[in-house]
Amino acid sequence: MSEVVHQGGCHCGAVRFEFSAPRQIEVIDCNCSLCRMTGFEHWIVPGASFRLLSGSDALSEYRFNTGQAKHWFCRHCGVKSYYRPRSHPNDYSVNLRCVDPGSYTVVARRAFDGQNWETAISTLNGDNS
Repeated sequence: MSEVVHQGGCHCGAVRFEFSAPRQIEVIDCNCSLCRMTGFEHWIVPGASFRLLSGSDALSEYRFNTGQAKHWFCRHCGVKSYYRPRSHPNDYSVNLRCVDPGSYTVVARRAFDGQNWETAISTLNGDNS
């Protein structure tokens, strides 16, 4: 499957990023409290293909629970457009809602029971929790 360059960022435009990935994608819909409250739709992107273009100075970090996931949000507009997830510590989870439209087609949505993360992680990654 050939890859294309996708771009996106936060609401105010201070944070901009790009990454290479296939045009046809699977999105993960997590029901944990944070994802549910913010409307985050996960597109897991290999860490090596993600590039922060601008805004490193505009990012603030938030960690909770185990402290392993690194949630960054724009300190100007408050939008979390991507983060380093606990489930994929070498990759990024990009919020599909923050990717510029037109470069992708969602072909599948997978539900993930983030409310019961410890039990559900094996369904996401195989058994590598």
